[in-house]
Amino acid sequence: MEHESYGIQVNGNSVHRDYGSLYQAKMKSKKPKWNIKASEMSRKTFNPITAIMDSMKVEPNPSKNMIALSIGDPTTFGNLPTDDNVLQAMKEAIDSKRFNGYAPAIGYQKSREAVSSSYSCPEAPLGAKDVILTSGCSQAIELAIGVLCNPGQNILVPHPGFSLYKTLAVSMGIDVRLYNLLPEESWEIDLKHLESLIDDKTGCIIVNNPSNPCGSVFSKSHLQKIIGVASRHCTPILADEIYAEMVFSGSKYTSVASLSAAVPILSCGGLAKRWLVPGWKMGWILIHDRKNLFGNEIREGLVRLSQRILGPCTIVQGALEAIINKTPQEFYDNTISFLKSNSDICYSALSTVAGLRPIKPSGAMYLMVGINMEHFPEFESDVDFTEKLIAEQSVFCLPATCFEYPNFFRIVVTVPEDMMLEACTRIREFCEQHYHLYPDSIIQDTERDK
Repeated sequence: MEHESYGIQVNGNSVHRDYGSLYQAKMKSKKPKWNIKASEMSRKTFNPITAIMDSMKVEPNPSKNMIALSIGDPTTFGNLPTDDNVLQAMKEAIDSKRFNGYAPAIGYQKSREAVSSSYSCPEAPLGAKDVILTSGCSQAIELAIGVLCNPGQNILVPHPGFSLYKTLAVSMGIDVRLYNLLPEESWEIDLKHLESLIDDKTGCIIVNNPSNPCGSVFSKSHLQKIIGVASRHCTPILADEIYAEMVFSGSKYTSVASLSAAVPILSCGGLAKRWLVPGWKMGWILIHDRKNLFGNEIREGLVRLSQRILGPCTIVQGALEAIINKTPQEFYDNTISFLKSNSDICYSALSTVAGLRPIKPSGAMYLMVGINMEHFPEFESDVDFTEKLIAEQSVFCLPATCFEYPNFFRIVVTVPEDMMLEACTRIREFCEQHYHLYPDSIIQDTERDK
């Protein structure tokens, strides 16, 4: 293409400029360069468990087989299979060939009816319209936080608590405020501390019951006090109830919603733990709003957010009604019996180990163990303690620094009984080898007094 020249009069003289050449020269000087950067959301996404575990570059003792008490996956060792009726429901869903296409973003009507019927009670009635099916409980929590909070707002999160709450919130530009749980009170919430954190930018209070990582189960009276705090400040509750009904004898599970007529609640749950199929990624949100305080705003918001990935696996949805209705009570009872037995073994064994302070659990799949670090002066932290435990005894416990709660570690009690007994024996041996009867501070004081 020929370049056009334009005549311009300058001091009576005609000057010709080739604007095509000028344009090309300018473009050459500003040639675009590759500059691809990760998004702000991706940069803000941080999972402390993954980060700490990746940084623990330690080899186990080659003379001892590895016992991992760190992973909250009940399927890891094969000793806790799901019920045959659950597998049969999946096979029938596949063989029917009716669930290979798209479903509504919030889930099939019949599948949502099955969930609502199972979790409805006179105190907190539910219908299919109150159920959003999600890709696992983790997505349920993500949608619930996303619909209740804007960037710049804050959420209240248990401390110690499941790290995903903070991972999700921070990536969305939402501030996280940690409210304390009290180990000396079986991990009940410090209600005064909780209430002190609430302000006009608080989007919701997350209540995890039964608890990961604590294995605690809140009493009815304690839940009522939590609801009282939320009511006084007109703050909704996000209830993480993935371990619903997974409580040991002597304790009773009560859903938060069954006690609250006034405070609106989004309850998140799923198949992962109670049915022992975490890889199937089937979760749900139950919308409890008897005073219509959420109104259409929150319901429509949840539908729109669900449309981002167009719903969870249709095969599992197709099997969901049979899974919920045909799983025998004996299966649930056997699972709870096993978890309680292993918890009792672990708690009893570690209660007599000098320098350790296990907190007795009442449900879920975990217990937390306090470390009296003064009596283990060669270790700098719970991370250092658990690293050396791997190196010397090939027992892997999760340091509670992963939950921003130092000087504790978490044990998962889903391993076979013989492995649990062996692990406790090794932990005892490790502590006996490294325990100092008199903390350094006492020794130093004694030497100074001489």
